This record gives sequence, C-alpha cells and structure tokens, in this order.
Amino acid sequence: MNRDIDMLNGTLWDKIIIFAIPLALTGFLQQLFNAADVAVLGQFVGKNAIAAVGNNISLIGLLVNLFLGLSLGANVVIAQNIGANRLDKAHSAVSTSLIVAIITGFVIAIIGEILTDPVIEWMQVPNEVRDMAETYLRIYLIGMPAISIYNFEAAIFRSRGDTKTPLISLLIASVINIALNLIFVTIFDLSVAGVAWATVIANCVSAVYLFYALIHTKSIIHLDIHTLHFDKFAVKEIIRIGLPAGIQGMVFSISNLLIQAAINNLGANAMAASAAAFTIEINVYCFMSAFGQAATTFVSQNFGAGNLPRCKRITWVTMLLNGIFFIMIAATILIFAEPMLKFFNTDPNVVELGKIRLLYIVSPQFINVIMEIISGSLRGYGISTPPAALTLIGVCGVRITWLYTIFPQSPTYETLMAVYPISWLLTTILLAIAYKYYINRLKVRKLA
Repeated sequence: MNRDIDMLNGTLWDKIIIFAIPLALTGFLQQLFNAADVAVLGQFVGKNAIAAVGNNISLIGLLVNLFLGLSLGANVVIAQNIGANRLDKAHSAVSTSLIVAIITGFVIAIIGEILTDPVIEWMQVPNEVRDMAETYLRIYLIGMPAISIYNFEAAIFRSRGDTKTPLISLLIASVINIALNLIFVTIFDLSVAGVAWATVIANCVSAVYLFYALIHTKSIIHLDIHTLHFDKFAVKEIIRIGLPAGIQGMVFSISNLLIQAAINNLGANAMAASAAAFTIEINVYCFMSAFGQAATTFVSQNFGAGNLPRCKRITWVTMLLNGIFFIMIAATILIFAEPMLKFFNTDPNVVELGKIRLLYIVSPQFINVIMEIISGSLRGYGISTPPAALTLIGVCGVRITWLYTIFPQSPTYETLMAVYPISWLLTTILLAIAYKYYINRLKVRKLA
C-alpha cells in the first residue's frame, strides 16, 4: 500500500497532522517499552527494580538520541533529493543510510559494553540497585544495532511521508515486549534481566519488519539488496546534518545524566518517582518531537524544490498545531497525575515526588513547542550545527551551572526540577534569534 504524502502541493495542516499523528503514536509506543518495564517491575518486583531501570533512562536516551540525530540526517538528504526530483541520488542515500545504521549500531554497542562499569560508578548508583542497573544496561546494549537500524529505516519511510509503516512495526513489537515482560518476570522470575531481554527481542522484530517493508515497497524509497552500495557524498551529507542533530539530542541526555546523578543522591524514592514521572511526561515530548520532525521533512522536500515561501508557512503551521496538541495532552496528564503515577508504584512518597516532577516539567513544556519546531525547520534547510551549538549553551550549560551553584544551596527535589523550564526558555530565545538570522540569509541567497 502506498502511504506517501504529497508535501509539495495543496494544503498543509491536514497533511502535517496525517504525518505527525502516526509519528507521535510511534514515539508513544517506544516509550511504552520503558513503561511496560517499569510497570511490570513495580507490580511484581519492587521499587528498587524501578529505580535500577530509571537510572538507565537518561543513559539509554543519550545513545538513542545519537541514532535519531543521524537518522534525521538521512531523512533530510533523501527528502531534499525527492523534492528536487533527483531520484538516483535518493536511492543512493537510502542504500547508504542502511549501511551507516548497521555500522553505527554495532560500534555503539561495543563501546557501551566497555564503558558500562565506569559509567555506573560515575553516576553514583546506590549499592542496593547497582547490580540490577548494570544487568539491565548490559543486556539493553546488545539490542543497539536493532535500535539503530529501526530508526534509520523509519527515517527513510518518513522522507516520503510514510509514518504509518513504522507505527505498525512498533505496534507489533510493543505487543511482543509486553507479553515477554510478563512471561520473563512472572513465570521465569528474571526480574530486570527479563524486561531487558524482552525489549531487545521486540526491537529486533521491529527492525526486521521495516527491512522487509523497504525491500517490497514500490515507492521511490525501495531498497534493492542486490545493488546495496555506499555513496561517499550521501554519507558526508548525512553526517553533516545528522551528527549535529544527534549531538543536540545527546546534550539533553548528558545534562539529564548529571541531573540523574543528583537524583540518585536523594535516595531510592526520588529515583523511583523520577522513573515513573518520566514515563508519563515523555509522552508530551512524543507529540512535540513528531511535529518537529514533520517540520524537518516538509521543509526538506519543499526546500529541495526551491519553494522558500511554502517552507516558512510549514514552520508556522506546525508550531500552531503542535501548541494545540500540547494543551490537550498536558492538561490530561496534570489532571490525572496521581492515578497515573499509582499505576507504576503505590508508595505515597514516590507518588508525591512524581507529582512534583510532572508539575515542574509538563506545565512549562509549551516552551519546548517553539524550540522543537525551530530546530526541526532549520534542519530541513540543512542547517544543523547552529541549533546543536545553541542547545549546548542553553541546555547543558545552564543545567551544569545550576547543579554546581544553585542546587548545593538548596538540595531539594523541587530545586532540581526547576532547572528544566529555565534551560528551555534560554535555549528557545537563542534558537529564535538564529532562525530569523538564517531565514534572512536564505532570502538574500535566493534573490542573488
């Protein structure tokens, strides 16, 4: 079935919604992997097991964000070539993307296994959860090649407007993950090792499903394994655009790792609360990220076609739609925060700390709406390094400064959570200035 979207002609708002909603649901299902782990462990093992998994969320996010960033590079390169009707180059970029995915996945898995011990030590993981945290991380790293391949394959489908096929693959994988979680934990009593192996197996299923779909699609992005090749120019462009985007995502994760280390010092209750709250709050980001990626892909194709006015309209339409969806989802989470948190753990202390985190992080995320769309639009133009550099300053810089100056003066959970909206606000202001500057440069270049 052809699920491609014509991004170059006609109305925008309806096509952006058709593109973004399956992508947001895909993000939701990806988070469901972690939610299933946390929920099963919370109900059948205990809060120390939740804390062990929660401790690894930021570190795993660091690695996955690298894959996501590089795959965005593939998305932009393929989409720009499609928009410019350079179909041979689009095919070369598809082939090259898959090879890059395989190499990157195995390299990260090997490096991760080597660095697991020193990272666990650096994060000051409490002794009562240390062994479980290390076990979960080592098993999870085995699945990194599958995660890398899936993200690149999904990016290839998105470049042509198909966000439904990756959603279907992840839906199948999610069902498998939940079923295996229950089997491995309740029947075989494997605890955190069980949920980690369930996630690895499910990720492999989703990667294989998309590989099969790429081989059999009749679309422009068809993959012919007999002509698989490595295009040096394509890989240079993928890295030029994708690596800064990956670094931008990793900056968030690095700062979150530092915050996680501070949370670890506040005890197991704070660790469990953060793990549970993160599992809920990340679903807001799923929608913001989906519209940000919609901006990237729609701008990429239209920029490749030379239609700058339509590119600018895409930015404003995606920002408006993103804001509407944010209000609906954030309101739901804040209203039902307590029962949602109790689904993961019924300890009153854990629930109360979880509510504090949701209040500090979900309420001000409208700032992130602007930040995601601006970053996504700039990447669509092929401008990827400036957003990454500004994010390094606005997010990582502010959070590190906060952790070593403000937090020691008032070492409370509330003080720690307050750094999130402050860093978002500064980064958004910097990105808005950069966006205006680069759009003006593109106008001048077009006139010339």
